[in-house]
Amino acid sequence: MNDAILARVADTLEARKAADPGASYVAKLYAKGLDAILKKVAEEAAETIMAAKDGDADKIIYETADLWFHTLVLLAQQGLRPEQVLQELARREGLSGLVEKANRKDAS
Repeated sequence: MNDAILARVADTLEARKAADPGASYVAKLYAKGLDAILKKVAEEAAETIMAAKDGDADKIIYETADLWFHTLVLLAQQGLRPEQVLQELARREGLSGLVEKANRKDAS
């Protein structure tokens, strides 16, 4: 994945914070608040799951794009950037999932 695409989308989402909710879907989501954004993320996650269960590659890609997009909206609403998520993924690269989970329990 080209992280430049994520940065460009994040920049656009940041700009939409100042947009008219009547003229921008994202601005409308921001205006509705966190609960509306979380509802969209959950809805898109469910649609991604259903697409995967159907086994249709095109639907899986389409729904995953929707899920990622709405997750990026959530990140922007929370003042976070996709680069931060990419940094976390890079940190985990090569780390056993079992070790990573054990480390999370120790941090609690």
